[in-house]
Amino acid sequence: MKKYDYIKELSVAELQQQINETERELQRLKFSHGLAPIENPMQIRTLRRQVARLLTALTQKQKQS
Repeated sequence: MKKYDYIKELSVAELQQQINETERELQRLKFSHGLAPIENPMQIRTLRRQVARLLTALTQKQKQS
């Protein structure tokens, strides 16, 4: 089982909720990094990619319906 296989099992509503939460966290990290460098800037890339994975899964689910 791959690291992000759980995403495929989420419903459309759960995916939208995850997207909102992850985007809020990404925005918070970007803001923090703009004020003062954060300890691990790779978190920004990881969250950005997570949002992309979630959006891709959401699009696939919507096309199936």
